[in-house]
Amino acid sequence: MTRTSITPLQTDILLSIPQKYIGKKIEVLLYAVDEIVEELPKKVTMADFWGKLSDESAKKLHETTQIMREEWERDI
Repeated sequence: MTRTSITPLQTDILLSIPQKYIGKKIEVLLYAVDEIVEELPKKVTMADFWGKLSDESAKKLHETTQIMREEWERDI
């Protein structure tokens, strides 16, 4: 893999493709580094699943979660 960053001084860029990539599908990305916005992943809670699970599935999930929490709190 070849990766580099440049600051162009004009609108044209000449790319030299390494011999080992000839005949292969390659990907070329062009973006301004200062445009990248990193978003923190949203914290998912059980409330996010409200109305998406059946009552039976929700009950089973809740019971399983309770069992797991009890296992964390036991002395080993």
